Amino acid sequence: MVIAIGFEGSANKLGIGIIKDGQVLSNPRHTYITPPGQGFLPKDTAKHHRDHALSVLKAALEEANVKPEEIDVICYTKGPGMGAPLVSTALVARTVAQLWKKPIVAVNHCIGHIEMGRLVTGAKNPTVLYVSGGNTQVIAYSDRCYRIFGETIDIAVGNCLDRFARVLKLSNDPSPGYNIEQLAKRGKQYLEMPYVVKGMDVSFSGLLSYIEEKAPKLIESGAYTPEDLCFSLQETVFAMLIEITERAMAHCDSSEVLIVGGVGCNKRLQEMMGIMASERGATLYATDERFCIDNGAMIAQAGWEMYRSGVVTPLEETTCTQRFRTDEVKVTWRG
Repeated sequence: MVIAIGFEGSANKLGIGIIKDGQVLSNPRHTYITPPGQGFLPKDTAKHHRDHALSVLKAALEEANVKPEEIDVICYTKGPGMGAPLVSTALVARTVAQLWKKPIVAVNHCIGHIEMGRLVTGAKNPTVLYVSGGNTQVIAYSDRCYRIFGETIDIAVGNCLDRFARVLKLSNDPSPGYNIEQLAKRGKQYLEMPYVVKGMDVSFSGLLSYIEEKAPKLIESGAYTPEDLCFSLQETVFAMLIEITERAMAHCDSSEVLIVGGVGCNKRLQEMMGIMASERGATLYATDERFCIDNGAMIAQAGWEMYRSGVVTPLEETTCTQRFRTDEVKVTWRG
C-alpha cells in the first residue's frame, strides 16, 4: 500500500492532497483571488502560495489522519504553469522530502488532470478534452504516450473566458469562468462570432479581440445584454472544442470521452459533449469542481502511478518548467 502526497501550485490555486491506493484521503486548497477586472501576477501568486503552504499542508495531514512517517512519496507539479508559483510550491515539496527523508516525483500537471479523471470516473481509455485557464488540448493514449491530437494555437479557452470576464468586470470569486457560466444561463440572443477551427487545432485570440472590441458598444446600445454575450461566447468556443474532440474520437474509434481541467466543470460544456457522445454511442465522463479545478490530489495520484512503476526523480533534477508538454512524458504505468 502506497501513500502519496501531492503539491500543486501552477496557477492561482495552492492544493495539497493525499492519496492512498486510489482513495482520496484529503484534498484541501487555497485560492488567490484578485479584485474584479484584474488577473493574477506571478510574483503575487507565488507570495500567496508561500504564505499559505504550511497551513494547507497541516490541513491535508490532519484531514487524512496521516503522519509524515506514513507517507511513502512526495509528488509536486514540475509544469506547465506560471514560473514563480511553480517554483515556490516545488521548494516546499523539496524541503518536505528532505525533512521527512522521502523520495520525490516530478509530475506533469496535464497528466495529473488525466489520471485523476480516470480514477474518479472509472474511464478506461478515453479520448480526453483538457480545458483550463492555461491549456486546451485533445489527447488520446497510444504506445506509452498521451498524444496530443489537437490544441489551441494561441491562448487557452479558460484564458479567453477569464479575459472577457474582466471586460464585464465580473467577480473572480469563486472564478471568472464560473460567473460567466451563471450569466450565460440567462442569455437569450445569440451573437455570431468568429469560429476558428484549423484542422485539429483551435484559435481563440481573434475571437477574444472581436468580442472585447464589440461588447461595450453592444451593451451600451441595448442591442445585447452581458448575459447574451456570455451565452454567445460560451456556445461558440464550446462548439469549436466539441468539433475537434469528435474528430479525434472518430480517428481513435473511441467509445469514451473524458473532460478534465477547470473549464471542465462547466455544465453547458458537459451537456454539449454529452449530446455529441450519445449521437456516437459513446459515454461521457466528467468530474465536479473538487477534481476538475487544480488540486493536490491529482498530483498525488499521477505521482502514485509513476512511483509504483519505478519512477523517482533525483533531487538535483527536481526543477520546474513553464512549458512541459503532455506528450513529453513516458507513461510507464499503462500498458
